[in-house]
Amino acid sequence: MKTLPLSSRVINSVLVLVICLVTGLIASGQEKIDKGALKEAAKYKNKEFCSNENWSSDNKESYRELRESTAPGGGLIDVDAGRNGGISVKGENRSDVLVRACVQAWGDTLDAAKAAVSSVSISTGSTIRANGPDESNYSVSFQILVPRNSDVKLKAHNGGISIGTVGGRIEFETTNGGVNLNGLSGDVRGRTTNGGVNVTLNGRAWDGSGLDVTTSNGGVNLTMPENYAANFQAGTVNGGFSSDIASLNVDKDDRGRARNKMINAPINGGGAPIKVATTNGGIRINSGADKE
Repeated sequence: MKTLPLSSRVINSVLVLVICLVTGLIASGQEKIDKGALKEAAKYKNKEFCSNENWSSDNKESYRELRESTAPGGGLIDVDAGRNGGISVKGENRSDVLVRACVQAWGDTLDAAKAAVSSVSISTGSTIRANGPDESNYSVSFQILVPRNSDVKLKAHNGGISIGTVGGRIEFETTNGGVNLNGLSGDVRGRTTNGGVNVTLNGRAWDGSGLDVTTSNGGVNLTMPENYAANFQAGTVNGGFSSDIASLNVDKDDRGRARNKMINAPINGGGAPIKVATTNGGIRINSGADKE
């Protein structure tokens, strides 16, 4: 992967940092999780979105600003984070859409960084996006609160994607960033190229058409109740495979290595298709998701 510009090394938002810390732990295909890294992720998780922690390094100063606006609900929620920035979407009992944008820029001086921030505008038209004169000089991460039954389309390049408690037609794609999905329903399809995937399934079965999520370079961590009913597909090409749920495990040799790293089977009577896959990374299935 080519070296990213200075802007992509900035913490675009606290949420994106948490995603990368947690999902990145499994990207190497290891089955054990670094508890120290999890504690570090938990420390940042408690911080507010776009907390005012500007930085200076390499003779650069940074400045960040939180902006909020609302848009009508009921239509497709299309978000493009642009070159640098992550996206968090959460479903709530509401009728409108709350858009929170964390705009951060950097410059030779603090005044230059502030001027760069002021040059960035946020559009909430057909596509929620940031507009500015020099995309390499700023990043914008989005935290968006939507009605629970919403159709969502998300795109990022250098940033993570997190979606929680939304039920609808959901599509997402990011190139360099982790993905976190929690309590979703409907028709969910998405991928990341360089990033881990963390999925939490709640209840006893999927409500909707199903889930299909893949990564090329990253591990997959799936948490679900043991009594969850689904037509389940999971697999990796280069990575380990382990499961706390007996019906979702693979045959192993005398050394404990997986003979087959693919599973395609109905569990607990079958149901909607649940597909998680990676090319270069491990698969870890955990029991114990909250039951609704």
